[in-house]
Amino acid sequence: MEQHKRRVHYSGKYPRKFEEKYKEQNPEKYADTVAHVISKGSTPAGMHISIMVKEILDVLNIRPGEQGLDCTLGYGGHTMKMLDRLNGRGCIYGLDVDPIESVKTVDRLRKAGFDEDRFKFRLINFANIDKVCEEAGKFDFVLADLGVSSMQIDDPKRGFSYKTDGPLDLRLDPEHGTSAAERLHEISREEFCGMLIENADEPYASEIATKVYERMKKGDPMDTTTALRQAVEAALERVPVDERAESVKKSCARTFQALRIDVNSELEVLYDFLEKLPDVLNPGGRVAILTFHSGEDRLVKQSFKALYKAGVYKEISQDVTRPSPEEQRLNPRSKSTKLRWAVKD
Repeated sequence: MEQHKRRVHYSGKYPRKFEEKYKEQNPEKYADTVAHVISKGSTPAGMHISIMVKEILDVLNIRPGEQGLDCTLGYGGHTMKMLDRLNGRGCIYGLDVDPIESVKTVDRLRKAGFDEDRFKFRLINFANIDKVCEEAGKFDFVLADLGVSSMQIDDPKRGFSYKTDGPLDLRLDPEHGTSAAERLHEISREEFCGMLIENADEPYASEIATKVYERMKKGDPMDTTTALRQAVEAALERVPVDERAESVKKSCARTFQALRIDVNSELEVLYDFLEKLPDVLNPGGRVAILTFHSGEDRLVKQSFKALYKAGVYKEISQDVTRPSPEEQRLNPRSKSTKLRWAVKD
């Protein structure tokens, strides 16, 4: 008989560590707790709040009987709403590379009543949408949300956040590829500096890269999120005291972003996706893409404009759509989001 395990107790009025926030991670049982956390502008641990749902549904204009594709399933919030629009007729394929969170998401969707006829999951990178199309046929609507899901960010074991101590991993698929810690040992100081500039527009790229490799040369392991955060803090010691805390916060976020983009080849994946996208859309097919930093948005904008001029798309968004002030207040992680869309000729 399996021995009963007691829940982790925490000091103080509110839980601080990820594993202590068991109520937030059980929304079916503790709905009031989850609603309270969201109302205060926070994302409950282990959850993800879908961004710009109404705007996406307006753009995709989903009709019963159509076939859709969610390229980045994540927590499944967007997929759930899109499935509702199909009204029991049609199908959505959901893709993801995360073998850990995707299992939980598929289980939630199945429990919500969406069987294999309505929702099909494939553990595959969305750079390979052409292979999915070979199996499924073409799509009437496609969504690509390029953000990292909150449940990945909040879990210390995944190493996505500088705010909690954990292994410096940053892989969306932790079972394959090279971790961020390993990557830092593979490249030079100059390459890391270039990565910080290209992937995150980091103004202190040279100082951060110098400090990181200086510490590694001395034998200090750069294999945890705390070690990298401390290196960034040390690199910004000359920033005026009244500006330092905010500068460190932003530089830490950008440093982790730059490494995450590199480790998961995110820009290369997006480039492949955009190149293959028109060939998986039916005539009149709609696509919506959410981006979270300038490099992503630039690639999407350039692709849509070029293919519009070539007559591949008959209509594209002329400018980005951003989350409403109310959404940004309730979900601060939505602040950098940009939505662009296109319609196949």
